Amino acid sequence: MLTTVLAFIVTLGVLITFHELGHYWVARLCGVRVLRFSIGFGRVLIKRVDRHGTEWALSAIPLGGYVKMLDESTTTEALRAQRPDGVLSRESFSAQPVSRRMAIVAAGPVFNLLLAALLYALISFVGTQEPAAVLATPVAQSAAATGGLQAGDRIVAVDDKAIRSWSELRWALLQKLGDGGSIDLTIDQRGATLSRTLQLPVLADPSSADPLRLLGLRLATGTPIVRGVVPESVGMSAGLKVGDRILSVQRQADQDVGQLIQVIQQHAGKPLQLEVERDGQRLNIALIPAPLVQPDGQVVGRIGIQLGGEPQMVEVSYGPVDSLMNGVVKTFDTAWFSLRMMGKMILGEVSVKNISGPVTIADYAGQSAKIGWVAFVGYLALVSVSLGVLNLLPIPMLDGGHLLYYLIEIVRGSPPPERFMEWGQKIGFGLLSALMVLALFNDSMRYVTQWLSP
Repeated sequence: MLTTVLAFIVTLGVLITFHELGHYWVARLCGVRVLRFSIGFGRVLIKRVDRHGTEWALSAIPLGGYVKMLDESTTTEALRAQRPDGVLSRESFSAQPVSRRMAIVAAGPVFNLLLAALLYALISFVGTQEPAAVLATPVAQSAAATGGLQAGDRIVAVDDKAIRSWSELRWALLQKLGDGGSIDLTIDQRGATLSRTLQLPVLADPSSADPLRLLGLRLATGTPIVRGVVPESVGMSAGLKVGDRILSVQRQADQDVGQLIQVIQQHAGKPLQLEVERDGQRLNIALIPAPLVQPDGQVVGRIGIQLGGEPQMVEVSYGPVDSLMNGVVKTFDTAWFSLRMMGKMILGEVSVKNISGPVTIADYAGQSAKIGWVAFVGYLALVSVSLGVLNLLPIPMLDGGHLLYYLIEIVRGSPPPERFMEWGQKIGFGLLSALMVLALFNDSMRYVTQWLSP
């Protein structure tokens, strides 16, 4: 819980601060006086005034932030800034030409996108150890199986785009799943370069299932390793121990975890020969899997061990220039994917259950922090993209809504009518309130479902 809370605070703090720094920095660049830079809303807890007269504050409610600029709405400050002829000072936000006002408003979400690009670039530059895109035996009758893929195949390109890791493969397929059609894979099959085509189903809800699993693609887990042994089980009686590497079963080598489980299940009540490696020595272990009757009446073998594997790993890293390019491309791809999913939600093609609120954000922040700093930085980048895209939507009360008003001002030659803007604010408030209620409801239902599941 402590890790989750701290990770959530860091996530909000970094993303909100960077967003508001965008507004602040461009406002100062345009000559606008900034009265307050606040992280959080409500009562000010800590504040400090700098030499420019800007009050830097930390406020009580940490779910956002704001930059308060000199404007007509800040009546006292505006009156002080008026010249004798009653015209507002050039330091006022409202005194700026529409192009500068648009730049100041757009700077917040643009800075979130820039932050995401830098974080993705950092991950690309530092490099990570990731599972290589090497396949286990495809699921029977799946798209992968009918497409001719085999165990040991290494996918090196998707639609002529180079693939080095399992995560890159998953992302490339996720980009294509919502559209259906087909996808061309370039594979390395025992040293031979081959082409394979998979038929993709149209997936209404891309986040509801793993795209790799949907297509029948499974990661080759490498040599099976015993991760646990159930007391008084067949495996314990036969002498299996945690850490044993199972090199072969029934004299068949190079069996992955899935294949080994399948063989064990098929040998209920029948002798089974395993060859294991323990402390550098090879041992032969004979056992007979115990019959277990499934709910559907099928009898399968069970020996009472937990299995894991060691997939083939690959170092994924890039030089400085390529890392920056990757960061920009990954940010663009993620933003575009988010917009596509929003459009599909509006059209009813994707479930609104995918909308997440602060509870889910906090949960995922904690989970990624526990995995390691690379996973947490990647999660920060993902949320930063989402925040940037959300704020650019043309909804009143968001930055994108203000940009919409300024575009109308450019077309009309004058600001929109006050009544129009008042109704816009009401509509925007209603939409955002409904969105927040829906997000909190989805958060609640996710945890209720998890709690009720066996």
